[in-house]
Formats: sequence, structure tokens, C-alpha cells
Amino acid sequence: VRPRSGGSRQQDPLGGADGLALASDPGGTLNFLAMVENLQGDSGRGYYLEMLIGTPIGCENHLSFLLFRQLNILVDTGSSNFAVAGVPDPDVTSYFNTELSSTYKSQGIDVTVKYSQGSWTGVLGTDVITIPKGIDGSYTINIATILESENFFLPGVKWHGILGLAYDALAKPSSAVETFFDSLVRQAKIPNIFSLQMCGAGLPVSGSGTNGGSLVLGGIEPSLYKGDIWYTPVKEEWYYQVEILKLEVGGQNLELDCREYNADKAIVDSGTTLLRLPQKVFSAVVQAIARTSLIQEFSSGFWTGSQLACWDKTERPWSLFPKLSIYLRDENSSRSFRISILPQLYIQPILGIGENLQCYRFGISSSTNALVIGATVMEGFYVIFDRAQRRVGFAVSPCAEVDGSPVSEIEGPFTTADVASNCVSSVSFHEPVLWIASYALMSLCGIILLVLIILLLIPPRCQHRYTDNDVVNDESSLVRHRWK
Repeated sequence: VRPRSGGSRQQDPLGGADGLALASDPGGTLNFLAMVENLQGDSGRGYYLEMLIGTPIGCENHLSFLLFRQLNILVDTGSSNFAVAGVPDPDVTSYFNTELSSTYKSQGIDVTVKYSQGSWTGVLGTDVITIPKGIDGSYTINIATILESENFFLPGVKWHGILGLAYDALAKPSSAVETFFDSLVRQAKIPNIFSLQMCGAGLPVSGSGTNGGSLVLGGIEPSLYKGDIWYTPVKEEWYYQVEILKLEVGGQNLELDCREYNADKAIVDSGTTLLRLPQKVFSAVVQAIARTSLIQEFSSGFWTGSQLACWDKTERPWSLFPKLSIYLRDENSSRSFRISILPQLYIQPILGIGENLQCYRFGISSSTNALVIGATVMEGFYVIFDRAQRRVGFAVSPCAEVDGSPVSEIEGPFTTADVASNCVSSVSFHEPVLWIASYALMSLCGIILLVLIILLLIPPRCQHRYTDNDVVNDESSLVRHRWK
């Protein structure tokens, strides 16, 4: 059922009824229904998409080539490089052998991406890709073949590479590297929008890996959501940075300055397993949950992620915990809306512990430099990344149900009269700005040095602090919080 339109709850980013007709046009480039359930995985190991990479040399039906070119690629809205394993790795079941593809072209450019934990180094090149459950056709894409990695591919993962869907500002080694989705938009002439549904609500993290989900390239599939879509502006195009106005636990406002929620950024990132909160916000949330839960004494290790909490398998502990709500600024800046998750999303079952006990982990953690809306929250919603109109949309996901009951909600609009007109710092400390500042400081340093040489005839050493442009300066990667 198509929901009503109105205000900022617009349903048709493609422009009129003709756009949504693409969903029922199996003969066109876009067939959204064909993309439904094209993802596999879970919140513990990530959600991945099957791709075919390269063109076989010789017989196109050669089995060995078909095996090597069929790879599972992790969907990550918190990075911008498309990278695949390029050599054998103990933790990877398949890899892309560039020597077996007639269409692979190396650019001879080394690229390194470092995370707070884990990294990989590879070589940039181009090749053609096809997506069996995606848009029709083959497209030439920038691909980094991973030659060395550390703590990136981990035991048990079923994916062989990563699909960065964020903006080119985060691309390595520079923003001149056209991202996967930008290439797709340009070559396939699809709308500059994609949407994501992750269906792991209430299921064991790092379980069978068959929970599944959907990545819809080029638009919105109406069957993947119910109710209205609520949009919040993208504050800056690097990560999908949004503006958080306040948090509530059990309906009670945390009463923090709204800038605390955006320190130093708030992003929507499918490559993060947990809801990650700045330390001050995290402490306030834990205190509020502990205060409003029906458990009088609770181990501190559960909140920090070092311990699991276990109950008899016949019990459902979710009734002991409160609802968590996040308020986002609406496209109309004087209004907001809230997305809420029930405890079924943040008190997460762990697979296979004991015969009579079911153990759970806390799906929220602290962060030093970001509020990250990761899989803990995203599994409750159909999330629309509308790059064309610079906004992120949320709608309730039909697969976000546990025991037949919804575990997520969206409500609004609410007034923003009780919060600041801008909750995001006017100074953005991300990499492009840091490099501009670095060059300015170096120029100033050079001028001062020249003056001192002339006046004092003594060449002092000018030290300059710099930022490593290769480091992803956040802790939002899947690498850090894939398992406990």
C-alpha cells in the first residue's frame, strides 16, 4: 500500500508516478522487485551483496572463472572505496584474480585504508561488474584489489570485499577516485538514490548469516516499508552526516545539550554493528536504562560489552528494558521526528551458548568521536539514501518484527522550539578541511621561517602537526565491533 504524501514525508524521489513505475518494469534497467532480498548476512558479520567481477579469458563458461569472479561484497555506507580480496587469505574463501580477467586494467596506484582496528593495502584498477540481483548490464568500476590486510578479513566472514557507498570525499587515496555508486549513476543513468533494508531484528548476531535484506539501487521499493517516509537533511556530504536533536529513554528526555549528540558528527553507517554514542551520551543512556529497567542489579560488564547477560530460554528479557528514541531534524527545520527502537533491537541474542540458557549482548557502545546509527538501529527501518536531494529517509520496515510484533516506530512531527537552531558544530574537522588547514599552516610557517632567516640568519626548525590522510578517523568501522 502506498502511503499518503505530505510535508517532508515524500514517497517519490524519482519525480512523479512515472518514476515509481520503474518498480513494475521488468524490461527496463531498473526492476526494484528483482532487488528484494538480494542481501545475505546479519548484524554481527555484516550484510553482503553478490557480484560478478571481470571478464573471463577464453571460455566464458569456464567453471573456475565463474567461481573466482562470483564474490560477496559487504555493504558499507560509512566508507567510499570498492575493494575486493586480490590474493588468497586464510579468512577468505574466494578472491579476485586479476590475471584471469581480460577487462582488468591496473592504474598502478597504491591505496591504503586504515580503520581504528584493522587495515588493508591494495592497488587501484578498473574492471567490469555485474550484479545478478541488481540493475541490468555490466559497468566499469574502480576496484582496489586487496593485497595485504590486518584484522580486516576475520574468521567466519562470508564476504570477500567491501562496497563503500558514502561520498567521494572519503575515497582513498583521494576524492578524485570515482566511487562505485557515482559510476553506476553515470553509466546506467539511474537516479542518484539507493535504499537499504537489513532484516536481522531479534535474530542471533553472527548466526546463520541468512537473515538477508535488500539493497535497492536507483530508488525505493514500496513493498519494503510501511507508513510514511520521514526525511532528515544530510548536513555534509562525506559520511551520511545527520543532525540529532535529542534522545529519550523510556519516554524521558536525557536533557543533554543537543551538541553532545553530534560530537563531533552523527552518521548513518551500515558497516557498524552497534548504535555508538559519544561517551557523555552513552553514560547518560546507560544510567537511564539501568534506572528504568526492571533489573535492580546489573553487572557493569554488560554495559561495556565485556560480559553477556543470560536468561532461561523460555524467558523473553526484552520486557525488562525501555524503548529508546532518537529525534532527527526534519527537512522543515522547525520540526523534528523520532525513530524509536524497542529492546528487541538493542538487547541482542548470541547464538549457541548453553543448552538451557539464551545469552544476550548490549547493542550500544561508546565512541570517542561520533554518534553512529549502525545496524542496531537500522535493522528496524527501511533507510533511503537520497543523494539527489541530499537527505536520508527512514520508514518502518515490515521485517522489523519479533514474535509477530513491530520493534520499531516512527512518529512526528514535533516542534524544535525546545532545542537549538543548530546542533552541529560549525567547524567540520574532517579530512578535506584538515588538509586545507595544514597547507595554510605550512605556508604561514614558511613565511615566518623566511623572515627569521633574514633577520636572525639562524634557520630554526619549524615543526608542523599534521593529520594522516590515509586514516579513517572514526571508530565506526565494522572491523572494530563485529564481535564481542
